[in-house]
Amino acid sequence: MRTRQAMLELKEALHLPVLPRRIEGYDISNTQGILSVASMVVFQDGLPDKKAYRIYRIKTVEGANDFASMAEVITRRFTHGLKERHEREQAGLDPDAGSFSKLPDVILIDGGPEQLLFAHRAMQEAGASVPMFGLAKRFEEIYLPGREDPIVLDRRSNALHLVQYVRDEAHRFGITHHRALRAKNSIASRLESIPSVGTARRRALLTHFRSMEALRQASPE
Repeated sequence: MRTRQAMLELKEALHLPVLPRRIEGYDISNTQGILSVASMVVFQDGLPDKKAYRIYRIKTVEGANDFASMAEVITRRFTHGLKERHEREQAGLDPDAGSFSKLPDVILIDGGPEQLLFAHRAMQEAGASVPMFGLAKRFEEIYLPGREDPIVLDRRSNALHLVQYVRDEAHRFGITHHRALRAKNSIASRLESIPSVGTARRRALLTHFRSMEALRQASPE
């Protein structure tokens, strides 16, 4: 009941055309621009749909540029999604049943108006038109494309709690994968300095141990 109330409140606050049953949340994680990843989390009817979560390795951006990184992931998500949707329609298949073809009712961008601007422009250039908003951390303000003044929801509202949950889950999912990537990269760097360990052996050790601590604690066998 509370999750439905949250969706109804969010629909009203953002003037959405439909009930936001599927919400996608996006966040960027990196350490000083190194090993940047973007997280995409999906909430269906107010609850996490973890099988639909995705991680994107940022490919085209160098350094700590979260705006360009967000534009990249939104471009990739909708370019891929619209292509898959078109292919399924052409084949007479359910367009919503693909891995990426089901589009959200609304998109949450972790960030303020500038982050939102880059994301919204990327979505439009990819050929999609989905309601989108940014949630700025400092005052938990909601920004809409083309609107200067933010929307401030009541701190006790179900809608605010829902969007905070989506935002926090996107951050958690992204930072977890970013840390794992850093750990793996650290092991790879150290193993590369050992002359007797070749590429195949390095890959096997990385796959098996996953961390330097686990490797240190391993027996010689």
